[in-house]
Amino acid sequence: MTATNGTDPRTDDGRTEETTIRTGPVDRALLPTATGAETLAALRSMLRGHRPLTAAAVGVLVAGTAVGLLTAPLLGHVVDLVVERRGTDALTVPMVLLITVAVARGAATALGSALVARLGETLLAALRERFVERALGLPLERVEEAGSGDLVSRVTDDVTMVAKSVRQALPEFSRSAFTIVLTLAGLAVLDWRFLLAALCAVPVQVLSVRWYLRRAAPVYAGHRVATGALQHQLLDSIGGVRTVRAFRLNGPHLDLVEQRSRAALGLALRGIHVVTGFFSRLNLAEFIGLASVLVTGFVLVDDGSVSIGTATAAALYFHSLFNPVNAALFLLDDVQSAGASLARLVGVSGLAATPEPEPEPGRRAVPVDGSVKVSSLDHAYVPGHPVLRDVDLEVSGGERVALVGSSGAGKTTLAKLIAGVHRPARGSVTLGGADAGELGPAGVRRAVTLISQEVHVFAGPLAEDLRLARPDAGDDDLRAALAAVGALEWAEALPDGLDTVVGEGGHRLTVTQAQHLALARLVLADPPIAILDEATADAGSAGARVLEAAALKALEGRTGLMVAHRLPQAATADRIVVLDEGRVVETGTHEELLTAGGRYAELWAAWSDSRPGTTRPTESDGA
Repeated sequence: MTATNGTDPRTDDGRTEETTIRTGPVDRALLPTATGAETLAALRSMLRGHRPLTAAAVGVLVAGTAVGLLTAPLLGHVVDLVVERRGTDALTVPMVLLITVAVARGAATALGSALVARLGETLLAALRERFVERALGLPLERVEEAGSGDLVSRVTDDVTMVAKSVRQALPEFSRSAFTIVLTLAGLAVLDWRFLLAALCAVPVQVLSVRWYLRRAAPVYAGHRVATGALQHQLLDSIGGVRTVRAFRLNGPHLDLVEQRSRAALGLALRGIHVVTGFFSRLNLAEFIGLASVLVTGFVLVDDGSVSIGTATAAALYFHSLFNPVNAALFLLDDVQSAGASLARLVGVSGLAATPEPEPEPGRRAVPVDGSVKVSSLDHAYVPGHPVLRDVDLEVSGGERVALVGSSGAGKTTLAKLIAGVHRPARGSVTLGGADAGELGPAGVRRAVTLISQEVHVFAGPLAEDLRLARPDAGDDDLRAALAAVGALEWAEALPDGLDTVVGEGGHRLTVTQAQHLALARLVLADPPIAILDEATADAGSAGARVLEAAALKALEGRTGLMVAHRLPQAATADRIVVLDEGRVVETGTHEELLTAGGRYAELWAAWSDSRPGTTRPTESDGA
C-alpha cells in the first residue's frame, strides 16, 4: 500500500509529446485532450446505450414544437376573419384552439426538457465515473508530471462547465434547433417564396457563425489550459507557502501567479470581444431576413397570391425565429466552453486502462524481511538535470534511518523511488532481498507505505477512513491502532467517537489529528517498510513533538525511513544519511556526524543557532 500526497517542486518537470505549458525553465506535459472527432465518437458511444430515452426525448420535443407552430396560422386565420368582418362568434373556435395549442405546447416542452435533462445527466454521470476511474488508475509519476493543477481543474472546473451545459444549455439548444427546422418547414407550407425570403438571412448567419467558431474554439481551449496552469501555480505557491517564505521566493512566485493570471484574463477578454462581434452580426441578419419577408408578403398580397392572414402568419413565423435562432447561436458560446471542457474529460476518460505489470510466472518475488538496498541509483525528471547521482544505500530490517539535506538535495525523490512512485533512470531498488521490478507494483505497495506531510481526510465516519488501510479491521483493531500512536483519547472524545463524520462537510480535524490518522493507517496496514516524508512538517512546534513521538511508535517493529524536516527527529534515528546535490555525502549516528564536522554538523549548527539553548533530544522527551 503506497499513499502519497503533496508535490516536490523538483518532481513536477517533465516533457512528452502531449500538450505542454510553460512552467519556468522547462515545459510541463499536460494530460491528453481529445480531438473533436474523438469527443463526438465518445458521445455517440454513450448515446448508443440509451437509445429508448434518446428517442423519447427527441419525439416529445418535436411533437411539442410542431404543436406550437400552429399558433401563427391560427392568428393569421383570425386576421382573415377580422378583415372579412365575420363577427365575434367566428373567433370562438380559433381562440379555443389557441388556448389548447398553448397548453399542449407547454406540457410537451416541460416533458421534453425533463427527458433531455435526464438523458444529459445520465451521460454526464457515466462520463464522470469513467473519468474518475481512469484518473485514479493513472501512474502517480504521470500525474506529478502534468501537475496536480491540471487534474484538479478537470475534475472541478471542467466537470462543472459540462454539468451546467447539460442542465441549462442542452434542453434550450434542443428546443431551439427543432423550432428552427420546423418553422422553416412551416414557411414553405404557407408559400415557398416566404421560405426563400427568410433564407436571405442565412448567408449572414452562416458567415457570422464561421467567423465566431474560427476565433472562439482556440480562445476557449486556450482559456481552459491557462486556467489549469493558474490553478496549479496557486496550489504550488499556497501549498508550499512555508518553503516559499523560507527561501524568500515570495517575489518570483507572485510574478508567476501574475503571469498565469494575465494569461487567463487576456484570453477571457478576447472571448468577450469575439462574442460581442458575433451578436452585432446576428442583428444585421435579423434585419435583412425580416425586411425580406415583409417585402415578399406585401408583393404576394398585392397580386392576390396570398391573403393578409397568410402574410401575417409568415411574418409571425419569421419573427418567432428570432428567439430560437439567437438562443441557439448564443448557446454556441456555452457549447464552445463545454466542448473544450468535455474534450479535456474525454481525453483522460478515453485513456486506455493501464494494468499494472505483474512479474512473469516463476519470477514472482516475496520479501523475506524489511531490509532496503539501493544500488547505483540515478534519476532525472528532465534529461540533463539529474536529481540523484549514483546513490548507494543499505538499510537493515528494523533499522530507523533519517534522510537529511537541504531543500532540493533529493530526499523526497529517493523516498518516492524506494516506494515505487517513480522508476529510477538507472540502478536498482531491492526490498526485503527482492528486486522491486520482480515484486511488481502491487508487491511494492504491500512492502512499503509512504506517508507525506499532506494527508487527505476522506469524507465519512472516522472508522471507515481508518479501514482504508485494512478493510477487514474490527473496532478493536481500530482502537488499538489509534492507541499505538497516541490518538485514541482525542478520537473517542469526538462527538460520535469513531463514528464521527470527518472530512469535507463533517468534523474538521486539525493538522496534528490528520497526521495521527495517517500514522494509525500505517499501523493497520502493517507493512515491513515505512517511509515518512516530512510527515510532521505542517504541525506547529508542540504538534510536531507529539507527532514525532507518534511516528516512533508507528515505526516499532518495522524498517523506517524518515525524510527529516526537524533535525531533532533525525537525531533520534539509528543512523543518519546526508544528501547533498543528489549524492550521499555522509552517513552515521548523530554523535559521529557531529564529531566528523562535515555537512550534517553544518546543518545542526545552523539549526542550533536559530534555537538558542538546543541540546541533543532523546526519545523520552518526545522529540
